[in-house]
Amino acid sequence: MTSAVLVFAALLDYLIGDPWGWPHPVRVMGWVISRLSNLALQYCQNPLSQRLAGIFLGIIVIIGSGLVGWIIVQVAKWVHPFLGIAVESILIASCFAFKSLRNAAMEVLQPLKNGELEPARQVLSNYVGRDTANLSAAEILRAVLETVTENATDGVMAPLFYTIIGAFIPIIGAVPLALAYKASSTLDSMVGYKEAPYTYLGWFSARWEDGLTWLPCRLTVITLSLLSLQPVKVWRICRRDAIKDPSPNSGWSECAYAAVLGVQMGGINWYRGIAKEKPLLGDPIYPITPDSIDQALQLTRYAFLLWLGLAIFLIP
Repeated sequence: MTSAVLVFAALLDYLIGDPWGWPHPVRVMGWVISRLSNLALQYCQNPLSQRLAGIFLGIIVIIGSGLVGWIIVQVAKWVHPFLGIAVESILIASCFAFKSLRNAAMEVLQPLKNGELEPARQVLSNYVGRDTANLSAAEILRAVLETVTENATDGVMAPLFYTIIGAFIPIIGAVPLALAYKASSTLDSMVGYKEAPYTYLGWFSARWEDGLTWLPCRLTVITLSLLSLQPVKVWRICRRDAIKDPSPNSGWSECAYAAVLGVQMGGINWYRGIAKEKPLLGDPIYPITPDSIDQALQLTRYAFLLWLGLAIFLIP
């Protein structure tokens, strides 16, 4: 049954993804995080109280998401076993973001291929935090590739990792761990910033997400290096460049793809008019092209299917 749920969830994400306007667990998580963080910022006026509020915020959202998911699955199974399978598959599929990631990339690339820079910049601004108003075509391509390769870990591979881990724990199951990780990732994306007003409130969420993503990120790097058939080269480049990135995970994820594709990511990005220099990742053997982005997405799919196949083979 667990293997069937994993297959159905993967198929749902591949075929449907996250249709716009449909109910989605992340939207519920985002609503809860927004309300709780606003309350915390309203009533907690000093760094210590905000740090404590951030701990409670993280614990409530992460554990609460897993617990609510577990209850929903148990109720569905009690109504009918097939309903339980359907609900589990839908909830797990909502934690995978491969189709959404691909759709976002294609949405930017389509006008860019037609030579329409301004529409491409406007669409890109919906998916990245950097300033996009003055980006050249090459900079847009780099931004898309960096987004695709960074989110491949926390949006695709890490949720699958915790889904698989949960599948081996009969009492808990796959759904609670997958939703708990998704909640951690959502917290990080909403409040895990060093800038005000989340400097103190979001520190726990940022650190916790870094910790949860650390292992699946390294396993993803190993998987990509094996798929490239040049594991020593990929690992050498990651050891050389990824450690320069201030993030313990995104630099490794991006660098692994850069090494496999033979391109270079990083450089100067602008945020609210302020330049920020990111470390250079990989060697500039080839320029970044739409084909580079397509190859990165294919690599993510192959890695996902490899992990999925191993899980189905190993789950009793």
